[in-house]
Amino acid sequence: MTTKRDYYEILGAPKNASVEDIKKAYRNLALKYHPDRVTPDKKKEAEEKFKEISESYAVLSDSQKRSQYDQFGHAGIDSKYSSEDIFRNADFSSIFEDMGASGDMFEEILGSFGMFGMGGGQRRGRGSGRGRDLEFEFEVSFEEAAFGTKKTISIPRQVLCDTCNGSGARPGTKKTNCPTCNGRGQVLYSAGFINVSQTCPKCRGEGSTIKSPCSKCDGAGKVRSTQKIEVTIPAGVDTGSRLRVQGEGDSGTRGGPSGDLYIYINVKEHPVFQRHGYDIICEMPISFPLATLGGEIEVPTLTGNVMMRIPEGTQSGRVFRLGAKGVKNLRGYGTGDQLVKVTVETPTHLTSEQKKFLREFERVCNGSVNPISQSFMDKVKRLFKK
Repeated sequence: MTTKRDYYEILGAPKNASVEDIKKAYRNLALKYHPDRVTPDKKKEAEEKFKEISESYAVLSDSQKRSQYDQFGHAGIDSKYSSEDIFRNADFSSIFEDMGASGDMFEEILGSFGMFGMGGGQRRGRGSGRGRDLEFEFEVSFEEAAFGTKKTISIPRQVLCDTCNGSGARPGTKKTNCPTCNGRGQVLYSAGFINVSQTCPKCRGEGSTIKSPCSKCDGAGKVRSTQKIEVTIPAGVDTGSRLRVQGEGDSGTRGGPSGDLYIYINVKEHPVFQRHGYDIICEMPISFPLATLGGEIEVPTLTGNVMMRIPEGTQSGRVFRLGAKGVKNLRGYGTGDQLVKVTVETPTHLTSEQKKFLREFERVCNGSVNPISQSFMDKVKRLFKK
């Protein structure tokens, strides 16, 4: 099994490097290992290096992914993000602009390697862009997290303008070819000894301009609207769980796909139960006579009250296990248990008669009925004999 190299080591950057330092390190290495800038015999090696440094940049330039990596290393990234998620939202667009090179060009190269969820060699439509991903925090009850539920939530997001159908042009008018790029959406620049194409700065890659913008969206093609979405909360989620709803983010531009919606779950506290993984914990007070003589008590569970047997001589703090009375596993592998911790309650505000009976009980008792106290005193005696 191949061990992944440290991302900071790959970029040659210290762990406290700023985002700008990370960008600078990546830019220098990306240009150095650009497949078109090496001899044919080193092309395969350069491609592998290019993928390695691009993955490092995609993680370290994103504050959330970087925090996960700094805390848990590669295990934290591999367990939380897919290959597509690693590169999602990475900013490759502005790193090379001062050199006349296009970030789209570098994304296109990575796309030909099978990254960004793009097939090998697949190219995006001219000027199209994927919509922005959205994040939303949502609170559910303890029971809803345990058993799952469906909820309708309201999400403010960017949707296609229904007046111009997303074109940005006033109804009845048309777009015209951009005079800067002649409708190509790209302009050619020379960067050293290679020629690279860059997104046209005037039309931003669309290849056309709008003389009469839509009055509703002001030419943007999108407007902000609050949308109602039904989402399924699976059984077993916990505070910090992240749900992905595909295609429910902001609408894309110029025919591009919509982004995704990420829902972060927060579970409300329960007045009786506490959660530990997929097990739940419940503390139950019991009386001194019940703990001494044994009997049955009624215990609350997530599915209703059940009767539980208390053995004779139960000590305070003992934990009983009720099988399969906990939370369903998020991945469908069974159900946790309920742990019932009993606490023997000390009587208070006794009457004179009650105190009299307790003193008589204490008088007739001996060490045989108090095994824990007797065991402790035996240890003390052995300690002081040494």
